[in-house]
Amino acid sequence: MDDVGGGYWWLLIVTGFAAGVINTLAGGGSNLTIPALMLLGMPADTANATNRVGVFFQTLVAVKGFHRAGKLQQRDAQDVVVPTLLGAVVGALLAAILPLWLLKPLLLGVMVTVALIILVRPSVIAPESGERTFKVADKPQSFWVLLLAGAYGGFIQAGVGFILILAIAGMLRFDLVRTNALKVAATLAFTALSLVVFIAFDLIVWLPGLVLACGTMIGAHIAVKLSLHLPQQAIKWFLFAMTLCASAAALWF
Repeated sequence: MDDVGGGYWWLLIVTGFAAGVINTLAGGGSNLTIPALMLLGMPADTANATNRVGVFFQTLVAVKGFHRAGKLQQRDAQDVVVPTLLGAVVGALLAAILPLWLLKPLLLGVMVTVALIILVRPSVIAPESGERTFKVADKPQSFWVLLLAGAYGGFIQAGVGFILILAIAGMLRFDLVRTNALKVAATLAFTALSLVVFIAFDLIVWLPGLVLACGTMIGAHIAVKLSLHLPQQAIKWFLFAMTLCASAAALWF
């Protein structure tokens, strides 16, 4: 990687910026960053692991922003984080030893399902403001979806936001701003856990990961500001557009 030109590093920062915005407001940003990392010649498992460096710092910035804005309550975050962490342990271990193509059908299935739900029954994942919210204990099925999200997120980051949105907005009925806040909190938790596993397996290439993180942090900071000021309808349609784009990217790669 010593012969990589400066233009590539700028491309990585710009790609990271776009992913930071997309991941904070919707999901699927890793469909941009993993291929970008693979342009360095990284094998898929190394790119998948290195990508988590950018995701970790991106979600750290987003969590801080949502918390400052009063959109992230500790009790709600703990309720969502616990099942995702349990799943992430298994998912990260599988990512270290199994080929990534095994999860591609699941990724496509989740994204297409989310896109169809938004188009046909948008109220399912875009609750009205003031609608009653639920705890995981109130909706036991949400525990299993969050567990699946953690396992999937531990395995491969791309598209995990869509599974989290299905659980948090669709089942627990949080509005899309608070859903995104809880989504990034859960992602931060299981990404940190995944990083420990990937470091143990020596799968991370730190310089590209940190360069990528520079872009993702800026993108996340701006996305939080947008999330707080955009109407929920705009966030919903942005989510719809990103599911279509992420589905196309997953098919391509």
